[in-house]
Amino acid sequence: MSKKVTEIVEGLVTPIIDDLQLELVDIEYVKEGKDWFLRVFIDSEKGIDIEQCGTVSNMLSEKLDELDPIDHLYFLEVSSPGAERPLKKPQDFEKSIGKQVYVKTYEPIDGEKQFEGELTAFDGDSVTITYLIKTRKKVVTIPYQKVASARLAVTFN
Repeated sequence: MSKKVTEIVEGLVTPIIDDLQLELVDIEYVKEGKDWFLRVFIDSEKGIDIEQCGTVSNMLSEKLDELDPIDHLYFLEVSSPGAERPLKKPQDFEKSIGKQVYVKTYEPIDGEKQFEGELTAFDGDSVTITYLIKTRKKVVTIPYQKVASARLAVTFN
């Protein structure tokens, strides 16, 4: 059911964010405890402010009320993806070259399933990450289809 809801919401929110020249990052429809949450993450080149989130929330809420695709109570949240923005689409990886990322894979690559380091290349078929083990630089190339999840990583120096 959550897949269908996210697809419906994507169809409703896309024209709204396109008109506002924003980007749809992700949509989640999840149950936490006894409550359901519909979360829409938006962004732009300049970042997102609370007024933009409120505008999208109000416009989307109207559309959801008209269509009524969810037959129980839920909380609608529209927000920025935050500092650890998920990388979902090939364009997300392309825009993140040179940034710190955290990647989980479906199966081990060189004996590991989790990698954190600098995204140094993305060609559509593979993701290349340069990372440190103690003081040694290592490079791993991960087939794109083996990426289970990826996000920007916040590092403290």
